[in-house]
Amino acid sequence: MNNFVLFLKRLLRFFDKKIITPLTKFFVWITEKVNGSSKTFEKMFSKKSSLVIVSLILSIGIFFYVDTKSTTISETSAEVLYNQKVNAIYNEEAYVIEGIPETVDITMIGRKSDLYLAKQLPIDAVDIDLKDLKPGTHKVTLKYSGSIDTISYKIDPSVATVVVYSKMSEVRTLSYDIINQDKLDSRLSISSVELDRQEVIIKGPQYKLDKVANVKALVDINNIAKPEVGEITLENVKLVAYDEMGNIIDIEIVPNKVNAKITITSPSKVVPVNVIPVGNLAFGKAISNISSSVNSVTIYGDEATLSNIKSIDVEIDVDGLDSTKKYPTTIKKPNGVRYISETYTNITVDVGTETVKEIENVQLVYENLSDNYSINAASNEDKYATVILRGVESVLDEITEDDIKVYVDLKGYGPGTHDIDVIVSGDDVRVSYEAKVKKVTLIISQKR
Repeated sequence: MNNFVLFLKRLLRFFDKKIITPLTKFFVWITEKVNGSSKTFEKMFSKKSSLVIVSLILSIGIFFYVDTKSTTISETSAEVLYNQKVNAIYNEEAYVIEGIPETVDITMIGRKSDLYLAKQLPIDAVDIDLKDLKPGTHKVTLKYSGSIDTISYKIDPSVATVVVYSKMSEVRTLSYDIINQDKLDSRLSISSVELDRQEVIIKGPQYKLDKVANVKALVDINNIAKPEVGEITLENVKLVAYDEMGNIIDIEIVPNKVNAKITITSPSKVVPVNVIPVGNLAFGKAISNISSSVNSVTIYGDEATLSNIKSIDVEIDVDGLDSTKKYPTTIKKPNGVRYISETYTNITVDVGTETVKEIENVQLVYENLSDNYSINAASNEDKYATVILRGVESVLDEITEDDIKVYVDLKGYGPGTHDIDVIVSGDDVRVSYEAKVKKVTLIISQKR
């Protein structure tokens, strides 16, 4: 009714502006001209016949104008209402229905005046009545009750093919995923997440429930206002069901949200920086000293990652080096480390004259021998090795047999007599290590 009254007010304003006001101005103008004109003009408009002619001309003009407007208002036209919501009527506790269109388009056909009123009135939802349907596939007509009877309403689509399933339910164990973890301060780490419930109920058609591999709470770091060390409770954490390929499955989860208690820590560890020379120095030269502006760094990450890191190696190229040289070098983060206290160091390598030293009768160590086998040396000489050391004299003087490891790798060897490579290693990167005898003969036997 309010919209109809508004329409009438607009129509009155239209006639006032387009007809009454112009006519009033015209007659005022005529009156002014009559008062100031000659007696002839006054006599002409004083005659009854003259007024009749003028009135007739004005009436004809007004008739044609009103007739044009009324034709425009009364002619048939069409308007389309796009993306109108569909209201499905059914028992949501007992059934799951697929194939219901989310929106439809409504075409309204009628007079322009009626279409104008229809657009001003609120649009009712398009209903699809499914409450009497049983499990199976059905074709259902969508219905819409228009607000104005003189308008024809057409729905697109007007018919929907729907599939009705009985709603089933199952209990599933709830786990969690942490998302947007890269937004967390690199010195912080999520050490644990505790959800306020361990199980949830999933509901839907049986074929969808069979696809659910896991249900996870998505703990979003972006939802933590100010992450810092300590415990934080995150409310209304969203739950999502996934299949075995990681695709989201559209099912009902009860409850659909949980609370999570998040423990934030800042595990760190101080590890040494080891400089590793790569390449061969110039002939007759050896490294006398290696110094670094950074000897240790503090690394941050989860505790499992930090426990496996003993040091951080930094490689420098010394190939052909014959004198002291400085190396500006980047310290790279190991895999799994979130933050490192230093990322740059200056390394200085001093070079001296190479000398040679031999250490005899170093005991061989047997590595990676299967527990099913025993081993013996073919001769007494095969039990020991002589190690050749190369470096500057001052460095070699400090190295003893305890600083050297001489071993053979028996991985993959079975019973029999084998000639196996001798491997020598040491902790001092300024020294090169080499076995004087490259191979030893060993006899591997099956244990009884």
